[in-house]
Parts: sequence; structure tokens; C-alpha cells
Amino acid sequence: MKFSDLFREHGTVEHYTKGQHIFKQGDKNENLYFIQSGFLKAYYLSSEGKEQVKSFISPNSVMASLLSCYANGVCSFSLASLEPATVIKLPFSYLLQQSQQDLALANQLQNLLLELAMKKEKREYEFLCLPAEQRYLQLQNDTPELFTKATQNDIAHYLGITNVALSRIKKRVNVNNSQL
Repeated sequence: MKFSDLFREHGTVEHYTKGQHIFKQGDKNENLYFIQSGFLKAYYLSSEGKEQVKSFISPNSVMASLLSCYANGVCSFSLASLEPATVIKLPFSYLLQQSQQDLALANQLQNLLLELAMKKEKREYEFLCLPAEQRYLQLQNDTPELFTKATQNDIAHYLGITNVALSRIKKRVNVNNSQL
């Protein structure tokens, strides 16, 4: 069975409005979510209320808090819709149960987890090793649609910089591009 078939046949379709949360940091949530449409952000809130954007999630992606749905903990981050979204939720335990009986499904799950691990590794490298301007340029190159869907504040929080720093980077980039 294919991942997409499992979601369609056994999942629950849910609709979210702009700004609505699918789950919040500290919640218990046992589900894996397939994003059919919309654009989402996953973010952390510090104890002081400072937001850091973990990732942006586009259609045809899968998202979950593994600490909550697999390790029986609570969600370490929040997941919110940046525009109206349609998702299909499926209990992670059901996916695990089915993957133990279906080698093709188990392989798809393994590939999904490897893709998530590589995405996380790339994000960590960029965040820890690249200067903010280079992270901004890479984000522009890799995800141009982000700049029409997310606020400047969200982009700054993703890059780990202030809005003022982002404005300065944008100005420098625009000056450099106009000189080419």
C-alpha cells in the first residue's frame, strides 16, 4: 500500500483557517499530518515568549511531533496555518502497525524519516555555519514562494535574526543585485 492511499482511506480530513493551530507546544498529539493544501509554520516559543520558526511546511509534506506521537511525550513545537489549509490526520500508531505488516509501507516510512533527518541536518548546518545573509539568499533560492506566504517577522524568526537585521540584509541584497 502507498502512504497516500493509507492517508486517504484511513485518515481524517481537517480544514484550518489562517492563523489556526493544528497543535500547540505542550499538547499531546498522536497524529501524523499530510498537508493537502495551504502553508504552515512549525515554531518554538521560549519561556520568555520569544518565537523561533523551526520550518515552513508546504503541500504534499508530512508533519508530526515525533516526541508526542511516538515517544508518548508532549509536542516540543507548535504547528499553525499561515493560510487556509486542508490536512489529513492519521494516528501514528496506526501507521506503525500497518508498516509492520506491509514491507512497501515500511520502506516508505523509512524513506520519510530519512528525508526528515536530512532536512534537519541541512537546517542545522545552515543555522550554525552560514552567516545570516547567506541563509537568507539560500532561502530565497530554495523557497521563493515563502516570501509571498510568510510575514517578514516569520522569515526573520526562521533565520534567527531580528526584523531590523532582515531589513538591512534585504537592502544590501537589493543594492548588490541592482549593481549586476
